[in-house]
Amino acid sequence: MRNFRLKIITPEKVFFDGEVRQITARTPAGNIGILAGHTPYAANIIPSPLRIFSGDGACRTAAVSRGIIKAEREKVTIAAEAVEWSEEIDVDRAERAREAAQKKLDNYNSQMEFDRAEQKLKRALNRLTVAGKY
Repeated sequence: MRNFRLKIITPEKVFFDGEVRQITARTPAGNIGILAGHTPYAANIIPSPLRIFSGDGACRTAAVSRGIIKAEREKVTIAAEAVEWSEEIDVDRAERAREAAQKKLDNYNSQMEFDRAEQKLKRALNRLTVAGKY
């Protein structure tokens, strides 16, 4: 298997820029896997685990928030609101965020409040899942 270049960016920084063997991500239509030579592809990504496989087969997992993935034959770019390696997730903070979002979902006053709380809850649950707590 060949490697390809993966670049992951957030509004604050370049999170990752290097050679990988494979990635898996989640779109609204379901999970996708990308290898070198992938057909050009673009899609939204949703809060979910992002798995990155290096050339030696090792896998690292990151919690990715919503964003966009663009695959070209030898390069994939992900632009996301936020990305964190599993070992860098502050579990206590993620749990507090989950609790606050759940409270807002239980007592919302408008559709906009509900939608925001739902997105915050999804992000917190994803972070806790990737950290191995759910």
